[in-house]
Amino acid sequence: MPRYLVERTFPNGLHIPVTDEGAAACFTVVDRNADLGVTWIHSYVSEDKSKTYCIYDGPTPEAIWLAAERNGLPVDGITEVRVLDPYFYR
Repeated sequence: MPRYLVERTFPNGLHIPVTDEGAAACFTVVDRNADLGVTWIHSYVSEDKSKTYCIYDGPTPEAIWLAAERNGLPVDGITEVRVLDPYFYR
C-alpha cells in the first residue's frame, strides 16, 4: 500500500480537545477513511496549530483527497513518500 504525506493548513488553528468529544472526532475520521481503504497513521502539528503534516496509507492520491473531502479537512498537497531509516545502514 502506498504511503503519503498530506500537508494541511488551518488558518484558525486545529483545535481537537483532549476529551471524549475530541477522541470521537478522530475516530469519525478513521471510520470515514476506512470506507475508502485509507488509513491515518499519525500527524505532526506545528506549534501554532496552523499546519499539519499527516502520514496516510491509501490506494491512490485520489482516495486520500476524497477522504479529506468527506471529513471536511483541507489539503494543501499530497506527496507519495518512502521511509528512509538511518539504521538501515548499520
